[in-house]
Amino acid sequence: MAADARVFLERWHKIIAERDRAGMEAILSEDVVMGAPPHWKKLEGKPMVSRVLGIILNTFEEFAYHREWIEGSELALEFTARVGRLNLHGIDLISVDDAGQMKKLDVMIRPLNALTELANIVGTKIAEGA
Repeated sequence: MAADARVFLERWHKIIAERDRAGMEAILSEDVVMGAPPHWKKLEGKPMVSRVLGIILNTFEEFAYHREWIEGSELALEFTARVGRLNLHGIDLISVDDAGQMKKLDVMIRPLNALTELANIVGTKIAEGA
């Protein structure tokens, strides 16, 4: 495991466990890109990605990572969570830059009903200015 990926992963797990929005923003590169279901268009830049991740972080209940795969500066993290009454299963694909910050995040979630519920909640909170 690359040193930067190991340090990043330790920080990432702490941020998620503590629901630390400031830590979340600090670990993102300025030009971070996020592929977030159900959108084809990527979210770009620290302000937008930080905002969406913060909303998701506060929406998920019973969030837990289960397995990790690391290849150099690339990580795949399997997770489960609950949105309202719906359980979901997902994968975070993360690329870490030379500074140890997240430069890319692609998120995949199933089943569709849980993804739809999450998208509705996130969309509403963005519209409300959260």
